[in-house]
Amino acid sequence: MKLKIKKLKPEAKLPSYAHPGDIGLDLYAMETVTIPPLGHYRFWHGFALEFPEGYGGIIMDKGSISKAGLAHMGGVYDAGYRGEYNTLLVNLSSEPYTFEAGDKVSQLVICPIVIAELEETDTLSESARGEGRFGSTGKK
Repeated sequence: MKLKIKKLKPEAKLPSYAHPGDIGLDLYAMETVTIPPLGHYRFWHGFALEFPEGYGGIIMDKGSISKAGLAHMGGVYDAGYRGEYNTLLVNLSSEPYTFEAGDKVSQLVICPIVIAELEETDTLSESARGEGRFGSTGKK
């Protein structure tokens, strides 16, 4: 699949795959930022994408960053979106975390999407799980 990408800011480092076969395009910081404990920051990435209908872009955590206690907050991109991509990170750790310009912040996964047609009903079929919620499968 080919994606069209438009660089919006000269300092932007465009997304890239780190290794052949990777599914996540690495997204990069454009500035140096320190996120304090329990703080958050929105990283603007300086590019816009175009991909076909039937696909979506989903922002995911980088393993090394999540290991340090940071997590992304939201991040679903529809095929029709043409604005600048961004990542909102929150620092859930007790230590500040510094990103330098050019550091990896998150990753973008492009996925095929099924568009559901909803049909309202008064009943749903039975299932093995039923209405089971948290802990419905036990602890072991």
